[in-house]
Amino acid sequence: MDGLVYINLNWGITILTQTATGILGNSSLLCLYNFTFITAQRLRPTDLVLTQLVLANNLVIVSKGIPQTMAAFGLKSFLEEAGCKVVFCLHRVARGVTLSTTCLLSGFQAMKLCPSVSLWMELKIKSSKCIVFCCFLCWILHLVLNISVVKHVTGPTNNKNMSMEKMYRYCSSPTLGRLVFSVSAVIFLVTDVMFWGLMVWTSSFMVLFLYRHKQQVQHIHSSRLSPRANYETRATCIILILVSMFVSFHALSGMLSFWITQIQNPIPWLINTSSLISSGFPAFSPFVFIFSDTRKG
Repeated sequence: MDGLVYINLNWGITILTQTATGILGNSSLLCLYNFTFITAQRLRPTDLVLTQLVLANNLVIVSKGIPQTMAAFGLKSFLEEAGCKVVFCLHRVARGVTLSTTCLLSGFQAMKLCPSVSLWMELKIKSSKCIVFCCFLCWILHLVLNISVVKHVTGPTNNKNMSMEKMYRYCSSPTLGRLVFSVSAVIFLVTDVMFWGLMVWTSSFMVLFLYRHKQQVQHIHSSRLSPRANYETRATCIILILVSMFVSFHALSGMLSFWITQIQNPIPWLINTSSLISSGFPAFSPFVFIFSDTRKG
């Protein structure tokens, strides 16, 4: 019993540390972007997209990290059914928004680099109304996708046949029927594959751009390159790092989640590891922007 308490305490401190780090990083960026907006300083067209990303990151961390920390410390019945529905819906929607927003950032950066993009498209990318519409669409899309799943969520229970307790120890859900489960799985799979495919395509284009840019600078001294070219190269590298982090964390999280669902009684360290990895991108991605000093240029 003492060993079990020790393990839970260690996991609780670990998850709490990651949660606090992620909230601090995302909140710092959110304050920076809001301060820039309030003081009417120069705003880049993608600042609104970045603001949405750090906001969604914070929601993912708060809705997953805090309950998982409390569960790791032994508090498993602190949410009623309504609270479970709200927390689960918030986490699912925010997680989906991070996916679509990362894809949006990658797409915008690729279009900015494309020499054949039309003037009309370039103006659309820089249009605040267009960006606001895309951001709004991200939230609506994932809210619609997840609203049907949330209705099956209930409060914690002692029934071992509750499938969701494997992933969320503070909430539960009865095992869905084969047809409902299959339809839901196909919808989420198609949506994720679509966004992942777009990210891979745009990232491949940006890698090609960086390769061509490297060949050019071999013949031209870096001091003769325009500040605009240097800025776009730096921004492209940042977006590629962000996409690589997203794909790595979410691919590993997806494999662990699938593994957990196939086990009758998954061990606690597997659930805790899955929780840490699923919150890895929201917790650490803001520091890519902080340490790269993206406000320059």
